[in-house]
This record gives sequence, C-alpha cells and structure tokens, in this order.
Amino acid sequence: MDLTEFQRHLDRVMNEQNNRSISHFEGYSPFEMHQILHFTFGKDSPIQLQKLSDTEYLKIPILNQIKYLAGLLDKMGEIKLTNKGFLPTKVVSDLYSQGFLKDYFIEKGFSKLYKETDSISVNLTHIIIQIAGLVKKRNGKLSLTKSSQKVLGNNEELFRLIFLTFANKFNWAYYDGYGENQIGQLGYGFTLILLSKYGHKKRVDSFYAEKYFNAFPQLLGAIEPTYGTVERNSYRCFSIRTFQRFLDYFGMITIDKQGKEFDLLNYITKTNLFDKLIKCNPHHT
Repeated sequence: MDLTEFQRHLDRVMNEQNNRSISHFEGYSPFEMHQILHFTFGKDSPIQLQKLSDTEYLKIPILNQIKYLAGLLDKMGEIKLTNKGFLPTKVVSDLYSQGFLKDYFIEKGFSKLYKETDSISVNLTHIIIQIAGLVKKRNGKLSLTKSSQKVLGNNEELFRLIFLTFANKFNWAYYDGYGENQIGQLGYGFTLILLSKYGHKKRVDSFYAEKYFNAFPQLLGAIEPTYGTVERNSYRCFSIRTFQRFLDYFGMITIDKQGKEFDLLNYITKTNLFDKLIKCNPHHT
C-alpha cells in the first residue's frame, strides 16, 4: 500500500468514525453534533428553523413584548431612562400589565413590581433589544435605531433575530446563582432535538436534564453547590435556564407545576408552535 492509498484508507476510517451513530447523542453522529453545537441551524445541521404565519407569531410571548416596547418607542420617539439606565416605572408597569409574560414570584405575591429589575421578563426584554441592535442609548434616553424599522415590520426576521440573540449572545447565567458556566446554553440545539422527539408527552424536567448531561457530562461538574448534590443543582440549573427562562418565553413549551411550594416538580410538554417552528431531521446514515 503506497502513501496515497494509505491516506485514502485513513480518510475513509476517520469519515466512518465521524459519521457513526452515538447512543448518548440520541443516535446522531459526532459530525452532526458538531453542527448542532456550532452551526445550530446551518445547512448541515439536523435542526432547522421554519417560517410561521403572522397569526402564529402572535403566540410568541417575548416577541410580542418586544414589539410592544418597540411600539412605545416609535410612538414616543424616545424614553428617558432612570439614573441607573433602566426603564421608568410607568413604562415597566405598562409593559408588564399587557400580560405577554408573567413572573412567577410577582404573580404569587412573593415580590412586587416597582422597577425594571423586579421583573426578569421586563429586564430581559430591555437587554435583548439592546443586544439585538434594535435600540440605542444616548444622553440617558432610549430610542429605536434606523435599521430597526425594517426588522420590526417583518415577523419572521424579527423572530430569528430575537431567538438567535437570546440563544447565542445573551448570557444565560445572568439571572441565577449557579455561577458562570454554560449549562443549558451549550448544546441548546440538542435540547430542541430531545423535545422534538419526546415532548409530545408530559415529562418531568429531570428526564431532559439526564439526557442533556449524558451528552455533555463535562458540564455536570461545573457547579459547586453550597447545599444539595452536584447532580440536583445541575439539573435544577438546566431546567430554570432552558425551560423557565427560554423556551417558555418563546411559547414553545408548557410547564405544569405540581407539588408543594419551593418543592415543585415541573412537567414539560412541547406546544404545537414548537413543531411548526422546529424541524429535526433524523441521523443521516
């Protein structure tokens, strides 16, 4: 066997290895998982984002909350921010009262809404429109950018911008005490695959957490808990970031809370909207 023939043989072996089905990747290959991780909705990825009708886009809570705030900015021209750079209380109250997104602790009476940072969903809306480049801050005032007008008038384009901004640019660890790690955000596309495959049936969130950490075991040690086990804290972190503060905000799942307060079990089911938005192709053999 000459060198050229040996190299062809080596390339063939490597190609077979990279395209073999792996059980803890739900049957996907190392090559496909690389696409899922780094090019989540790229042409070679098993996952694709699909276009919805305008009526269906109205079912996405965070999209409509962002559109409402953008509408206020368009109407008012600009909004004067507080000294700390937050939305004024009147705008916060107006935005939250629309009912697009509700905060669990506010609704249960554990906390009250006074300022922007009292509501994760309101604060998140403000952060996302900034990261996405829809607004600019100047002299303590918030206003729309010139380029935002075209995007705001196109639901598909706006959704993709908001979804990908949240998934890839916003720091998912921002609102919790689980530390700076990539739990949930790394490989979020794999979670979409899990929901596509299993989400038709109501399942407890730990079902998905277990499969997620089987695929990414290196993340299981990313948390040093002050109490409880590493596994319990990691599962909880994954659930909060992925389900409560991501997919639920986009109307892609429903969460059924069962049990006593502060010891609740979260049962997850995908929505019809999920299947219309997310297309998952099987492992390519």
